[in-house]
Amino acid sequence: MTAFTESVVEQAALAWLKSIGWRVTHGLEIAPGEPGAERADYAQVVLEALLRDALARLNPSLPPEALEDAFRRLTRPEGAELSGRNRALHRLLIEGIPVEYLQPSPQPSPSGRGRSEAEAEGLRRWGIVRVIDFDDPGANDWLAVNQFTVTENKHTRRPDVVLFVNELPLAVVELKNAADEDATLWTAFQQLQTYKAELPSLFAFNEVLLVSDGVEARVGTLTAGREWMKPWRTITGERLADPHLPELQVSIEGLCAPRRFLDLVRDFIVFEDAGDGTLAKKMAGYHQ
Repeated sequence: MTAFTESVVEQAALAWLKSIGWRVTHGLEIAPGEPGAERADYAQVVLEALLRDALARLNPSLPPEALEDAFRRLTRPEGAELSGRNRALHRLLIEGIPVEYLQPSPQPSPSGRGRSEAEAEGLRRWGIVRVIDFDDPGANDWLAVNQFTVTENKHTRRPDVVLFVNELPLAVVELKNAADEDATLWTAFQQLQTYKAELPSLFAFNEVLLVSDGVEARVGTLTAGREWMKPWRTITGERLADPHLPELQVSIEGLCAPRRFLDLVRDFIVFEDAGDGTLAKKMAGYHQ
């Protein structure tokens, strides 16, 4: 066990993610100031230029001004509480973003009849901007970034792995070293609670939290307490995974494979009133 370190766990997680279709890059490669960097500064948690590209690719029939309106609504979520912003953004991911735009009016007819002022302005249209293609996983961009540095409210933190779908951070993975008695599975869980408090913008889009010490692994939602962080026990969904496989591998291959990840986000996540005025975000599990 002397060679079993946190970096080994991280590299194993990245290798499993790559094997199921995620592009893998290091946070330094997209850090502000680097050639071709995707981030203007460390406060930026959405890869904005690539998000604009994704919106244009998924919505070829909509004009740039409609896509820019959708981009603004995605990157400037409203709401005082993180859970409320998360629910609003989750709805936009699932349902798309309603937009209104002007379609240029046809040119005047050869008869010379003039157009009214309203006609000259254009025809008002409505549309829906898709953020994710839930029918075709391959139409989306899947990016896993390790050591993704974020600065917010004078706090700087570096989560182990952040998973981006179409450049939106939809999952965070925090890892510890099982050989270190002071760094347990639940140390990783507590680390995520610190991140949520200090870096709320990173979690506004979050759909899945995953913690592991390399031996055990637990998954849950943004609002899940320790008791609701559960093991994931299947890869295919048809039978229990081989008990000799690391729980982290089962969780990644079972939950993060693009088709299953999209199904989970679209069909198996709900928000409910927790009974005390707060929101509880719940996801289906495989707990048997």
